[in-house]
Amino acid sequence: MKPSEETVRLFRNDRFATENGAAIDEVGDHYAKCSLILEDRHRNAMGAVMGGVYFTLADFALAVACNWQEMESVTLNSDIAYLSSAKGDKLTAEAVCVKNGRTTGYYRIEVRDEKDNLAAVVNSTTCRVRK
Repeated sequence: MKPSEETVRLFRNDRFATENGAAIDEVGDHYAKCSLILEDRHRNAMGAVMGGVYFTLADFALAVACNWQEMESVTLNSDIAYLSSAKGDKLTAEAVCVKNGRTTGYYRIEVRDEKDNLAAVVNSTTCRVRK
């Protein structure tokens, strides 16, 4: 489903991601889909998309997926595999909860390019920090 205005407003505070172009496209139960329009500033010296762009978008999708209903989770660990250089002008990251435990969660985030090629995969473990 489309994110509410409240959700969009809340995650505008994730300034590194949003000021670099990350936007929320969809949210669901422990799920988020986010995108980013690629610009020259996202490219490295070789003209390819900088690795940090893939990771930033994936991390943003993770944050939205596990926190849009209730702000309570932080990342314990993440690893990324870069699979191909992005084609086109847009990246999309889809975060899906694989395991939602009592205190920890495990998410898989796939980053795809505009042509739907799988460009990177991130696996992340989260921890609830209930107040």
